[in-house]
Amino acid sequence: MKVALVHDFFTQWGGGERVLKYFSDIYPNAPIYLIAKDQKLIDEFLPGRTVIPSFLQDYPGMPAAFKYYLSLMPRAIESFDLSTYDVVLSDSSAYAKGAITKPPTKHICYLHTPTRYLTSDKEEYLANAPIPLPLIGRPVVRAITNSLAKWDLQASKRPDYLIANSNYIAERTKKYYGRVPDEVLFPPVDVARYKIAEQIGDYWLILGRNEPYKRTDLAIVAANKLGLKLKVVGGGTKMQELKSLAGPTVEFTGRVSDDELVELYSHAIGLIFPPKEDAGMTPLEAMASGRPVIAYGEGGALESIVAGVTGEFFNQQSVDSLCEVLKNFDISKYNPATIRAHAMKFDVEKFKNRIRDIVSAQLPS
Repeated sequence: MKVALVHDFFTQWGGGERVLKYFSDIYPNAPIYLIAKDQKLIDEFLPGRTVIPSFLQDYPGMPAAFKYYLSLMPRAIESFDLSTYDVVLSDSSAYAKGAITKPPTKHICYLHTPTRYLTSDKEEYLANAPIPLPLIGRPVVRAITNSLAKWDLQASKRPDYLIANSNYIAERTKKYYGRVPDEVLFPPVDVARYKIAEQIGDYWLILGRNEPYKRTDLAIVAANKLGLKLKVVGGGTKMQELKSLAGPTVEFTGRVSDDELVELYSHAIGLIFPPKEDAGMTPLEAMASGRPVIAYGEGGALESIVAGVTGEFFNQQSVDSLCEVLKNFDISKYNPATIRAHAMKFDVEKFKNRIRDIVSAQLPS
């Protein structure tokens, strides 16, 4: 059986890239096709794998300047010759679902989300996109995104088997693409990597790509108001703005190693998770460490966190709503072993076994 893996971009490390790595663990000999890559990240997370970028990799400013080549993304993902493979397994939050296959090759797509800036977040993107206004202008960007949205809808029909990463994304897929996914399979957590600490520290934890929709600002301002210690892990384009918000109890660790992250999770009071996320892997990592999660009560978090057992929800995406839950939070009511046992339902080996079963079932007869 010949399998190829297709992914959008490997220019940062996040939940989507972790899913790709799990796919590569299942099929270590499968080549990985990408629109563009950061070779340092490839060397760190996918060492020894065959990685094939598109023609855009060699364009000026790439991979950092990929947003300036939006109009070429469809042609880039369609440029790969996948005709020699039995199965193409893609994971996509934008373009990978549009990879072209022809019978007897079967295309299985794990969909992280309908493309945000072409569907739900389109108007916000058009208002705030980092574009060179004197050279292009927003009317031109609107025309480009309108064209891309038409392609995106067409591309959503191409996979033979579509897996949504949560029930929340399954509903969005139906809403924006008019397609009901064949299956829902929540992203996994490698429970064995994490541990329950004998003693916890005096800090809360928040981590991820510090982009606007992650709403890290809510946790920082709440920590300022309540005088709580907060460790902010990760990078992102909004780091300087977030640092300007932070009071003396907020610490920015930057990106940390996997081993350091295990320690940070295990000794934290808990994780704060303020975005409306498609699924969310960091709450699972915290729960695998026996730590509770305070999350905004929308999106995929509702499918992984059990209120009163593995965490709590705040109902409005606001500082006041988060502060109310933090003020009333009682750590003594949470049992670390019970929280970790819940995380086991999402263990990576179960995820890998299901992917294997799906691929086997889709093999050409």
